[in-house]
Amino acid sequence: MNTTPYIAETQAFEISNSASLETLIRELLYRLGEDPDREGLEKTPQRVARMYPEILAGYQTNLETLVNGAVFHTSNRDMILVREIQFYSMCEHHLLPFFGKAHVAYIPDGRIIGLSKIPRLVEMYARRLQVQERMTHQIAETLQSILQPRGVAVWVEASHLCAKMRGVRQNEADLTTGCMLGAFEEDSTLRNDFFQRLKLRSAKLEY
Repeated sequence: MNTTPYIAETQAFEISNSASLETLIRELLYRLGEDPDREGLEKTPQRVARMYPEILAGYQTNLETLVNGAVFHTSNRDMILVREIQFYSMCEHHLLPFFGKAHVAYIPDGRIIGLSKIPRLVEMYARRLQVQERMTHQIAETLQSILQPRGVAVWVEASHLCAKMRGVRQNEADLTTGCMLGAFEEDSTLRNDFFQRLKLRSAKLEY
């Protein structure tokens, strides 16, 4: 398993120490016209300083540790699909949340990965300053790197508060992104099967 470029990327950023973050948040509150010493805001800098390492924890995740050897040999060559993976991320343009669901499929070529590792992989890339388009490709390309399967498909649907709270203020506007690799890119029948499985799941939820 060649994970070197992805491991390097996850180690490229470290949250600053808590005291520095507290100072920055206190200054931000002051510049926004607030009184950082009033009762409701008195402990806000400390709370935010504790929050950011949690919601941006993906920078600290080591891919090799995440996989932890959970790659197994198989003769199965049928589609494996993990649907409805819920995630929360932060838009790198406005530092506002975006959140939704990811659907990840692959066609094995001799190897499969432990079920829990796919949601953890989504989480690793979601818990960073992100754009949805890049996150979608990172998930697909990393799974391809780990397993070298016949194909990988990733479909992500998300709501972005930067489009709902500010700017165009479109409450119903959501973003859908996809990445198809290998057999999913080359075989329209396989690609249609992937989308049909997602539609069937949606129909069951609405019924």
